[in-house]
Amino acid sequence: MGRVTVRRPVERWTGAASVSRVDTLAVEEPLQIRVGGRELTVTMRTPGADFDLVAGFLLAEGIIGGRDDLVAMKHCGDDDYNVVDAGLAREVAFKARAFPTSSACGVCGTESIADLAHRARWDVAADETRVPAEVLGSLPGLLREAQAVFSRTGGLHAAGLFTAEGQLRCLREDVGRHNAVDKVVGHALREGLLPLSGHVLLVSGRASFELTQKTWAAGIPVLAAVSAPSSLAVSLAEKAGITLVGFLRPPTMNVYTATRRVSQ
Repeated sequence: MGRVTVRRPVERWTGAASVSRVDTLAVEEPLQIRVGGRELTVTMRTPGADFDLVAGFLLAEGIIGGRDDLVAMKHCGDDDYNVVDAGLAREVAFKARAFPTSSACGVCGTESIADLAHRARWDVAADETRVPAEVLGSLPGLLREAQAVFSRTGGLHAAGLFTAEGQLRCLREDVGRHNAVDKVVGHALREGLLPLSGHVLLVSGRASFELTQKTWAAGIPVLAAVSAPSSLAVSLAEKAGITLVGFLRPPTMNVYTATRRVSQ
């Protein structure tokens, strides 16, 4: 695995005075994703949990539908941790298509909400999970406490998977918030945990259309964000039956869709 952090010299100013010191930075490197030896896309990410990232990415984009569709993954070369090749089951049809490359803007291969609804595998709307508001309010603090690399760099997004009782099941950090979510979902897929009914996905930034898409693909009934949702994220959450929580900053929060799941 590549380095997660690096140390770099910096001149720190406070008012009119400066001092030289060494700062810890989060690593950002390209990851090329291949399927059967064919390049699919390149994303900028923080090294670590690369197989989880690739698995979550392939699931969110509808290239695979579950763990059995993904038969192998490998880094290409003993020293090259920036290329991952995924092998699919023979019966999985794969057609390469172009994806944008970014760590901040997720993979937007889906053209419309209707397309997502057509290939949705899990009936999230039927999930009767209830999450006490007090539990939701405790999650940002639990997420921050578990962010080991963020505490050293201040430069990473995080995604955390929690039970409805507030137990942290999985946390991943990355320079890209979409990558962090893909790593969480990919971990669950590889462990055979999908669909993730009865769970809450908490993200450290805003709730976008792409993050809502990934939540739906994993069968998660509640998506919470410490910042704002976009209008399209709310529309997609409403269509999917996902409870979308924004501005989760205890003691307040906004519940935009499927409000029945948040209880006193």
